[in-house]
Amino acid sequence: MKHITKEKLHTPPKDFKDMLKNSPEANETWQDITPLARNEWICWVISVKKAETRTRHITRAKEELAKGKRRPCCWPGCPHR
Repeated sequence: MKHITKEKLHTPPKDFKDMLKNSPEANETWQDITPLARNEWICWVISVKKAETRTRHITRAKEELAKGKRRPCCWPGCPHR
């Protein structure tokens, strides 16, 4: 497994931070997952091309994190590592 450095970590964008702020359940899982898992969620949201896809990813991240899901499903992972 590759070691992820601070330079390779994504910063949560405003829409993602707002989602976490407005969903205590999603934020609870967010606080419990590893930096690598956080990076995967952020990259999964920011790597899309269309605004409507990004909105769907934010909504899905909120729902899945609220259910305790630790990683985005069916995604090969952050290509920036």
